[in-house]
This record gives sequence, structure tokens and C-alpha cells, in this order.
Amino acid sequence: MLRQSSSFSSLARLSLSSPRLIHPSYARNLRFQSTSLPTPLPKQPSRVRRFAGFISIALFAFTAGLTYKSYRTVSEIMAQPILSDEQTLSAYEPVDDITQEIDTTLQSHPEALALRANPEFKESRPHLKIPEAMRPRSLTAGTLAGPGKIVVPPYVFSERDGKSLVSLMYLGSEMCGHPGIIHGGLLATILDEGLARCCFPALPNKVAVTANLNIDYRAPAMANSYVALRAETVKVEGRKAWVEGRIETLPVDGSEPVILVQAKALFIEPKQAAALQSLYRGANE
Repeated sequence: MLRQSSSFSSLARLSLSSPRLIHPSYARNLRFQSTSLPTPLPKQPSRVRRFAGFISIALFAFTAGLTYKSYRTVSEIMAQPILSDEQTLSAYEPVDDITQEIDTTLQSHPEALALRANPEFKESRPHLKIPEAMRPRSLTAGTLAGPGKIVVPPYVFSERDGKSLVSLMYLGSEMCGHPGIIHGGLLATILDEGLARCCFPALPNKVAVTANLNIDYRAPAMANSYVALRAETVKVEGRKAWVEGRIETLPVDGSEPVILVQAKALFIEPKQAAALQSLYRGANE
């Protein structure tokens, strides 16, 4: 058997060099053996490539659906009417006797009466200018608003041309860090929003983002208490505005207010602010 195999191998080598020396029957056998070898299968795509293709298709479908849904949501929000400053003053309906008492106290506080009588100030409740469908997506007008939180929409008095601002509000018992003491992060959030709203009218497109915010805490802010936020625009250069402010107690008995926290901030209007104005429709007017 080994000899036959050796002879066959020798014959095969000989056929390659001198095909005329091979007997026809051997030649047929050689051709048969060479043509009967299995044909290699075409390469199949790897599992990684198939998986990547599936992911790409899924991401494209998801993005297309999300874009369409966002377009529909924005269109619905933009179609809602925006309340004027005057309309916001009568748009709020207290939900119970407690919120009714708090709202009445803020509305009739001596500080509110004095600012309301000053022609340089414009009164509004800006959280109510945000379209109702958009409020659940707003931190201070939705998530942090309501009984036990920022109990009623703040009364805001804005001086002409963004010079200064005063916001009167009541902070409930569900906004605490330590028991009975308002969380410092909430105070920072209120200051960030209030100082920004103060300077918006002084900027070219009436909108900006926070570039820097420095805060100094002076005294504990007690839960279930009235407070006032006071802000002043100290400098404006092109798209930049520097604002200083504080949150202090708002006594209802005529005593002197106590400064709770002070802050300084820099706000910068984005270069694409004109295009972004539609997203802030009503909120900064």
C-alpha cells in the first residue's frame, strides 16, 4: 500500500512536468481526483458585523422616532397661548386654605405694596408664563413647586432694563437638608434663577446661561418661612452680565430682615441665542 501511494505520488509529479508520458487512464483518474475536491464555501459575515448592522438600524429607527416625537411635543407647546404679566397675577388658584393664606400674605405684604407702587418696577409671576404642558419639565415651576415646597408661585418685581429684581416667596417643610432647615442646594437654585432673570432684559437677546456662581451662606434658612430674593445687575459688557444678590427673611411683623445667603454670578448670552429664543418662549418675557 505504501508502495502504491509512493508510485502514485511519483506519477503525479511526472504528470505535471511531462503530461505526454502519462497513460490516458491515469490521466483521467488524476483529472477526476482534482475536480472532485470540495469547493470552498463563500465567507459568511462575522457575528460582530451582523450585530453592528442590527444596532445601526435600531439606532437609526430610534433617533427618527425620537426626533418626530420631540417635534410634535415642541409644536404642541408652541401652540399654547402665553400669559401676559398682568394675566399671571390672576392665573393662580390656591388649592387649600393654607396656600390661600400664604398667597394673600405675599400679595399684600408691605414690601409688595411698595414695589407695586413704584412705576420703575413691573410685577409678574413668571413661573405661570411657562406653558402648562412644559411646567412638569421645569425645576422651579414644576418639580419644586407646590404644597410643602415652593408653596405658591413667587411674586417677582423687575426694575426697568434689567437693573434689579425682587422676588417674594414662601418655602415649605419638604425642602430641608437638616431637619427644619432649608437645603442649601435649593437656595443656590433659587439664586441662580433669580439673578439670571434679573439681568436678562439687559442682554441683546434676553437670555443667558450661568458661567459662574459664588455663594456665601450667612444664616440658616428655616422651613415654613417667607423670604425675599434681591438681585442687582452691576455690569454688562456685550453678551456678559455680572449680577449680585441675596436671600433674606421677609418678616411679617415689621422686624429687620436677616440675610441668609449672598451670591455673585456671571451670565453669558450664547452666540446662538437668537435661535434659542423660541425654546424660552414666554419664560423670559
